[in-house]
Amino acid sequence: MAGSPLAWIMAFALAAVAGLILPLRLPLGPNAWDTVVYLDAIQRIELGQVPTIDFFAPIGPLGFYFAAALDIAFPQAQPMLLINWALLPVMLPVLALIAAEVSRRSRPQALALVLPFLLFAALPINLHGLYPSPGFDGYGFYNRHVALLLYLLIATLIFVQRRGLRIGLVAVLMLALFLTKVTGAVSGTLLVGYATQSGRMRFRDAVIAAGFVILALGVLELATGLCSAYVQDILTLLGLNTDTLLPRFLTVASVKFNVIGPSLLLLAALAYASWRDGLPTTLADWRAMADAPIGWFAVGLFALALFETQNTGSLEFIGLWPIVLPLLLDWWERREDRMRPVVLVLVLAVTLPSAVICLERGMRAMMGAATYVALDVPDLGPLGRISVKRDIAARATAMLDHYATQPEGYRDLIRRDILPSYTLYSEIDYQATWMLEIQQAITAIKAWESANKRELNGFFTFDFVDPLNRLLERAPPRVVPVGVDPGRSTPDLQPGTIEALRQTDAMLMPKCPVTTPREMIRSHFAAALEGRERIALAPCWDMYLRK
Repeated sequence: MAGSPLAWIMAFALAAVAGLILPLRLPLGPNAWDTVVYLDAIQRIELGQVPTIDFFAPIGPLGFYFAAALDIAFPQAQPMLLINWALLPVMLPVLALIAAEVSRRSRPQALALVLPFLLFAALPINLHGLYPSPGFDGYGFYNRHVALLLYLLIATLIFVQRRGLRIGLVAVLMLALFLTKVTGAVSGTLLVGYATQSGRMRFRDAVIAAGFVILALGVLELATGLCSAYVQDILTLLGLNTDTLLPRFLTVASVKFNVIGPSLLLLAALAYASWRDGLPTTLADWRAMADAPIGWFAVGLFALALFETQNTGSLEFIGLWPIVLPLLLDWWERREDRMRPVVLVLVLAVTLPSAVICLERGMRAMMGAATYVALDVPDLGPLGRISVKRDIAARATAMLDHYATQPEGYRDLIRRDILPSYTLYSEIDYQATWMLEIQQAITAIKAWESANKRELNGFFTFDFVDPLNRLLERAPPRVVPVGVDPGRSTPDLQPGTIEALRQTDAMLMPKCPVTTPREMIRSHFAAALEGRERIALAPCWDMYLRK
């Protein structure tokens, strides 16, 4: 059983189900409030709203819908796990089909494809840490989803030989990539296009797969109108993010030099070996080289780097493993080749850092959590099932009071257009303070409603994310984005946005601390404040009440 790829996949699926059922408490990590983007979208979907139609979203709808389905099945699941595993119902069957196909030729090769995938899919871990203390990453979920889907796509193109199965898997994975994040679909298209040019996949088969994708999107468009709205959101995001690609490639190269550096050396070694053995002389020979590991490695590295230029937090370059595996097997057999040890060492240098970092960060988080304490946020439900170091918990409580009693210094920072810390949102103590700030809001809202004998119909918070509607089971306004990030994912006001906000009873201004982004969000939606009564709801909150 230990050598069966399908047994490993089944065991992983059962472990994931257990993880979603059990009331697990996870160690808090940087940017953890990104989790609320999904929770907000989940609640809106459950109330009948449609992503990209009823609200602007910076990513595709697939992850939202699968997370919403899992939320119905596992309502008490820890959100970081629920969202991290949202696409497993798509990915594990695809992995099982690939494993079954490869097992027909070599069970060890199938296991070598399955185990790395399960390792990277297991925990909410990114391969680049933003904070020195161990914790799980409550951000970058959709980037991790795309990285795993690209892993499966590359494995399909290289290892699946049966024509019908390959066409079906390519169609499913390309559709999933497009509906998860369009930049993943761009990289996937490059890979499929290269497969046709190198002879790995017939052009006719690629067209058939593309036809299935277009047919599925056409049906979805006719039924919901979602696809055209999604394309419009993509164009809006392109207008908001106009940075050139070169600086982003340099950023990727610097952040992931532990992979990029050895990869470039490996390409150089493979190029030298090809030159030494004699360059191709015919078109057929050149095409054979294009389909060889050197060609796939070069294109795979570029396609994955292109995707990572649009990311903050991911499983960077894990898709290289299905490309490197045939290379490793080939050069392992070349016992008389003097280049053999060089290539094998470089292969290890390319692949091991990602696996080691994933294991190290995951184990640090789980081992560190044994000494962590729960944060006092009883009204946050599963979102509040997190833990932090004891001194961070004490600091978060103290900082909440400090922000409330010393606001002027932070208003001075707003005038200077800078945050209290350059890496404020990546700091775990701030994320803990934010959760305490939300708890304070819930306590104050409940007290105000009890005293005034009025149940507010919904909330809109001038902040990046807004968990209050979900936590208090109220209705979020329509035509309002999820994840309001000024200048990055906040488009111009859409028709109906202000009217929808005017029908919402309470608009809330968090003040612990006041920051430039919070003030920018308030200014962006300021028209909806007209005619409202300002109430000092709590030390960290002002409420603008609809009369």
